[in-house]
Amino acid sequence: MIEHHPGAKPPERVVILGAKGFVAGASAARLACAGVPVLALGRADLDLVAPGADKALASQLRPADALLFVSAKAPCKTPDLLMENLAMAHAVAAALAVSPVAHLVYISSDAVYGEGETLVRETSPTMPTSLHGLMHVAREGLLRFGTKLPLAILRPSLLYGAADPHNGYGPNQFRRLAAEGKPITLFGEGEEQRDHVLIDDVAEIVYRVLVQRSTGVLNIATGRSLSFRAVAELARGVSEIVGTPRRNPISHRHFDITACLQAFPDFTYRAIEAGLPDRSGG
Repeated sequence: MIEHHPGAKPPERVVILGAKGFVAGASAARLACAGVPVLALGRADLDLVAPGADKALASQLRPADALLFVSAKAPCKTPDLLMENLAMAHAVAAALAVSPVAHLVYISSDAVYGEGETLVRETSPTMPTSLHGLMHVAREGLLRFGTKLPLAILRPSLLYGAADPHNGYGPNQFRRLAAEGKPITLFGEGEEQRDHVLIDDVAEIVYRVLVQRSTGVLNIATGRSLSFRAVAELARGVSEIVGTPRRNPISHRHFDITACLQAFPDFTYRAIEAGLPDRSGG
C-alpha cells in the first residue's frame, strides 16, 4: 500500500539512475513536460559497479532531491548478474548514507511475486521463482533497511511501448514481426494470461508518486490480463500466428489494483487496444 505526503509538491529536482532505460526515459520525458528539473545519469556518466561509485553519486546529490533508481542489468539471469545488481544497490545505499535526499523511488518488478498467486496484491508474499525476481527482492530490502529514507517501491507488470529496447516476448515483438510481414510465434498456443502496461502510464504513476512524495509499495498494473494469443491477434495485421510445442507449464497472473485506484482515483490505465504502438514504432 502507498501513502502520500501531506502538502507535497513537485520535487526541486529528480536525479534518475539508469537514464538510457525504458522506464527512465519515459519518466524523464514526463517530468520535463511538467517543468520538473531532471539530472539523468546513465552508465557513461556513473557506473554503479565501478570502484568509488558511491562517492561519485554522493557528490551529485542535494538534500532536496528526489532519487529515481531505475538502473539495473536486466534481465538478471545469472549469479554474476545478480551480484552486480546487488553491488549497484549497495553503492546507491552507501551514497545516500553520506548524502541523503528527500525522497527515494525504486522501480522493482512483479517478478518478486510467486507464480501461485491467483490475484496479486501489494500484500502478496514475495516468493520469486527467478534470479531476476530475487534480485529485486534483495534490492528492495537493501534500500528499505539500508537508507531509512522516505521510500516508494513500484512493481510494474509487463511493459510495452514503441521505445522498448528489449524486444521481449509480447506486444512490441508481435507488432515488429507484423510490421516486417513475419509470422508471430507463440510459446505453446499463447495461453498464458498477463497484465500489459503502456510505458506512458508507468511514467504517469512515477510522476504522481514523485509529486506526492508517496511512500510504501504499489503495483503498476491495469487489472486486466489477456492471453499472449489475444495480444498477438491485436498486433497481427495480416501476419500468421504460429503455435509451438510447449516447454513450460501454463501460468497466469492477475492483479487486484484496488490500492492504485485508491491512491490515484482520477487516473485510468489505457486499454491495450488503444495503447499498442503503431506498427512502424520500435
